[in-house]
Amino acid sequence: MDDKATRGDDRAVSEGTPSGGELSSFPQAGRERMILPQPINALGTGAPNVEKAMLERMSPQRVFMMGDNPALQRMPKAPKLLDFFRLRFNEITFRHLLQSAKSALDAGQDEKIVIACLLHDISNGALLRTEHGYWSAQVVAPYVSEEVAWAIRHHQALRYFADESVGFKYPDAYNQFFGPDYEPPEYIQQAHREARAHRWYMTSRLITIYDTYSFQEGWSVDPEVLTDVIGRNFKQPKEGLGFDGSPSAHMWRTMIWPNNFL
Repeated sequence: MDDKATRGDDRAVSEGTPSGGELSSFPQAGRERMILPQPINALGTGAPNVEKAMLERMSPQRVFMMGDNPALQRMPKAPKLLDFFRLRFNEITFRHLLQSAKSALDAGQDEKIVIACLLHDISNGALLRTEHGYWSAQVVAPYVSEEVAWAIRHHQALRYFADESVGFKYPDAYNQFFGPDYEPPEYIQQAHREARAHRWYMTSRLITIYDTYSFQEGWSVDPEVLTDVIGRNFKQPKEGLGFDGSPSAHMWRTMIWPNNFL
């Protein structure tokens, strides 16, 4: 096996990281810090499992990464929602969520719709894309209203089904992504049926409206324009997201330290 394939730490330390004395302020100072990719990232891809090779390379001066990665900007001690947007989200998710929320705001939608749009794909930013509606709802549930969390959870299923009464068509992008003959699995179809009969259906459906059309290049939205909406609709803990003991605190910590071995 190519030795470089087992050295995720080299890739991390070489890209825009602190140097000299600055590195000594990070955990495990003076040692090579190996990054083991998460198992879910390799399953089914044919990529080799590098865990055994990395374990064989361990030494007093070569360890697995734990704590702050010098390749990433450090999060504040008590991180707030927009800190994750700025310091952990990939560029596409950052732009998409802000565009979606700003579109809903400009359209005069209720603030519950705006905050739902801002958070609906939060899992895609720095956690998991698979089952993103469910993951996104779970990570924000302790901090938003029950209605907003429900709407985020169900937007995933609603995206697969048109609703001509509000002008929502099956996304052309899904035909490209999955093929025109793709049919969602039964649990998604069941979630759609349940959502259509629910009193909060339109809250979730509106997410899909502002979701579909918020992938514009060259449109930059300043996160600060949503500060007041966040303040009124997102319960940011004084201890910081990830450190308040909520049922989803571990998910926020995973985004803070995505390269931890354990």
